[in-house]
Amino acid sequence: MNNPASISILQLSDSHIMKEPDGKLLGINTEHYFHACLEQAFRLSSRQALAEKPYFDLILFTGDLAQEPCPESYRRILSSLEPYRTPCICLPGNHDDYELMQRVLNTDKVNCRKQVILDNWQLISLNSQIPGEAGGRLAEEELAFLEECLIKIPDRHALIAVHHHLLETKSPWMDAMIIENSQELLAITAKYPQVKVITTGHIHQVMDVRTSTLRILGAPSTCFQFTPEAPDFSVSETAPGYRLIELYADGQVESEVVRLPGSLPELRSITHGY
Repeated sequence: MNNPASISILQLSDSHIMKEPDGKLLGINTEHYFHACLEQAFRLSSRQALAEKPYFDLILFTGDLAQEPCPESYRRILSSLEPYRTPCICLPGNHDDYELMQRVLNTDKVNCRKQVILDNWQLISLNSQIPGEAGGRLAEEELAFLEECLIKIPDRHALIAVHHHLLETKSPWMDAMIIENSQELLAITAKYPQVKVITTGHIHQVMDVRTSTLRILGAPSTCFQFTPEAPDFSVSETAPGYRLIELYADGQVESEVVRLPGSLPELRSITHGY
């Protein structure tokens, strides 16, 4: 996918890093698999890249960075990202402490910036977090910020990133956490044809839907995955993964999901969430 005339994005999501480096969630050492996804993505990219455009232009980290948000977990995430010397934008998920994220993830390369301009594109990050709740909603100020960005910079294509999903997954337990006012978001994007793609996290599975005007993506988790279309909470042994997104100057978007080899035999299945 890497093309010198395009913008290459590595989307990571839902790493659920624990307070301790060896902490486990559902039997999974989430930090181990976060590192494995990062390492594989950059290793494969370096093999495929042209000399004039190595690696990625941006890492987009779409929420639930930490399962147990604390300074230690976010500092270790920062320490993991910094060696790659690639700009990284971090969004809050329902498990995150956004205020703490903004304090710790606050360097020139790794931060929580809400708008980034890259060539013919602008990337707009929205906060769908409802503090203390699992579901999502876009506050009026978030929607106003989005529209302001689109009005002020009408001559660039736009990618919108947000943690919670805005289209149903056909899993009732998951869709109870959908962005409550997703129709308001879609109504705004319908007014601005420069919006080409919305990408989300939260669902721990793949989504790739094309509408008449844009593409809506969902990313896998860098740790465990949810079983698609399951009526109740359910996890699968599908391998961790990440999404690659390529943005072209003419507004075209290419994307694919890449996974680690193998499965997750250590995964501990439960029926009541996590």
